[in-house]
Amino acid sequence: MSVSRRTSLTHFGPNWFAAVMGTGIVANAAATLPVHVPGVEKLALGMWILASALLIVMLAATVAHWAAHPVAARGHLAHPVMSHFYGAPAMALMTVGAGAMLIGHELIGLHAAVTLDIVLWTAGTTLGLWTTCAIPRRMFRRADPYAGPAFGGWLMPVVPAMVSAATGALLVPHLPPTFRPTMIAACYVLFIVALAASLPLIVMIVRRALTGYLGAAATIPTLFIVLGPLGQSVTAAHVLGDEAGGRFVTAGVVYGVPVLISAMLWLIIATTLVVRTSRTGLSFSLTWWSFTFPVGTLVTGTSGVAAISGVPILEDAAVVLFAILVCAWAAVATLTVRGAWSGRLLPRQTA
Repeated sequence: MSVSRRTSLTHFGPNWFAAVMGTGIVANAAATLPVHVPGVEKLALGMWILASALLIVMLAATVAHWAAHPVAARGHLAHPVMSHFYGAPAMALMTVGAGAMLIGHELIGLHAAVTLDIVLWTAGTTLGLWTTCAIPRRMFRRADPYAGPAFGGWLMPVVPAMVSAATGALLVPHLPPTFRPTMIAACYVLFIVALAASLPLIVMIVRRALTGYLGAAATIPTLFIVLGPLGQSVTAAHVLGDEAGGRFVTAGVVYGVPVLISAMLWLIIATTLVVRTSRTGLSFSLTWWSFTFPVGTLVTGTSGVAAISGVPILEDAAVVLFAILVCAWAAVATLTVRGAWSGRLLPRQTA
């Protein structure tokens, strides 16, 4: 008698949407590079198609998970670690939506791309505002909610508002003229909300990491998440400045340069900590997707400032960071597929 084994969704969680984020940001970063790189257009389109397909799969898996394992799904919301990753679906939706505007319109047409982005941006922003308010509130119901070693995952619920600010600006030129000022103002409000919510957490994470107060090896890659709000805020300042015009363009550069320098320094520090940890053992887990989206935001931020300033070193930096991003994505994606296929990431059950 043969026994079949099928993948179980018992352990499926919102952290899987990080794969959509990491794939989508490769496409968006490729589309925003300040210099032409041969073949990058085809790479961008292919990655956007893949990210879109992954988003559909993850949404279907989420529905199936809630239907088949409602207790486990509700448990994720109450979990002190997993609950933070509900920010990932919000950012995944908006990343794919932005990709539709930057790249996907070549395949599906501009009207369809705008419609798709409006739907995904609205859904992602709504979910992101909920995570920004609800997840930290749930945390503060516990005694000492942010006690313990540095954990970049604390930022996941509050970063979506910054992604909303950056990606929302892409919609502005395609809105009726009467709605454009309102959209720009709304994106700046989202920018401020995200910055106010993330800065205290960034300071806390950086301080603990620099003093050596680090957690288990599996949490070390999450230190890269600090780059997310930094790089995405530079991107948002750039694209919003372009739409607002005037002094806002200059303000985007004035804000972007020092933040990018800070982000580059943290990239070096976080990389050093990861390398040091790998010497004593750093097995693969889904936290490795932290090596993709945050670095991708550095690419888009650096590209934006380079496009305005025309400084060659920034153009070179954007290309180098993009190359690092592609290599990181290829490695993490390969290990994820291997882990899912083997059943290590998604354990299989006997049928």
